[in-house]
Amino acid sequence: MSLTTISAEEALRRLDEFDTLIDARSEDEYAEDHLPGAVNWPTLNNEERKLVGTMYKQVNAFEASKRGAAMAARNIANHIEREVLDKPKSWKPLAYCWRGGKRSGSLSLVLSQIGFRITLLEGGYKAFRNALLEDIPRLAPKFDWRVICGTTGSGKTRLLQALEQAGAQVLDLEALANHRSSVLGAIPGVPQPSQKHFDTRIWHALRRLDPARPVFVESESKKVGNVAVPAALIDAMRAGQCLNLLLPDDQRVALLLEDYDFFVRDREAFCERLDALTQLRGKQVVEGWKAQVRAGQIEPVVRDLLLNHYDPVYLQSMQRNFKQYAQAFAISPRDRSVQAMRVLADELAVQQQALVAA
Repeated sequence: MSLTTISAEEALRRLDEFDTLIDARSEDEYAEDHLPGAVNWPTLNNEERKLVGTMYKQVNAFEASKRGAAMAARNIANHIEREVLDKPKSWKPLAYCWRGGKRSGSLSLVLSQIGFRITLLEGGYKAFRNALLEDIPRLAPKFDWRVICGTTGSGKTRLLQALEQAGAQVLDLEALANHRSSVLGAIPGVPQPSQKHFDTRIWHALRRLDPARPVFVESESKKVGNVAVPAALIDAMRAGQCLNLLLPDDQRVALLLEDYDFFVRDREAFCERLDALTQLRGKQVVEGWKAQVRAGQIEPVVRDLLLNHYDPVYLQSMQRNFKQYAQAFAISPRDRSVQAMRVLADELAVQQQALVAA
């Protein structure tokens, strides 16, 4: 039998050493957040966990434990038959549950009795999350941040994607948040992660970055849709060197019509999102925009949004929050196309490599 425990702080450092990370919590707990790359093997599923909890409150702990043990044993047997029979003896998993270790401990005990070298996360998910939240402020200031600034529609996301393809280090917060970071930024049919899972995604991305090389990031605000960027990361980004991405207004409007084509196809959805601007812009202005959208006049609405709403707000925010924005180095692709962004990204990647080498 080989069953050992590991602290959350040690697990942060050794996460990649394990062949499989097993989350023994229920499906709903796993969906809210889980360790990066973890698989879900519920010792008690959603309904079973609810049933045992009800018995614990309404009957007594002993009866609840008996019923829970029976269900857990069946579930563990199913997990072994489905997932474990083909595993070699050298397989090294890490298991965890919420905090106390009963669910993951039951699974781990059986796996260790088989002969596997199983590790149990001490304090479970709760301890790991606390350690992760303490680790982000340690990681964020380690990097040399290159902040891609630029007004809405200038192609910041396209450039970040091109930079990543060019081999540069990139932290794409909008991709991690499943949101385009504006009032109109929700992506239809794509839910945002929970705040906990967003934090985990950020930590997982940060830990894979090389402090010896610069990291490109977009000039995000404190929130990306409904999730908040960790304060330590925001502070580190705001102290970074700024690059100001410039694109003519006609190109910006065209880019937004391409990237937000779902609003072009679904005019009522566009109108619903415009309602969110009523408090800022006034009912009369928003109703005017909605009338234009319903009439198919989407391009002038997008142009008005850019020039009279987003641009002033963005510029004020950048000047107030990003320390090096006044000294930003201007960069400009030949147009909005993906190919033009790739050319610009290649140039930037070469420049950064030369700086690192020097």
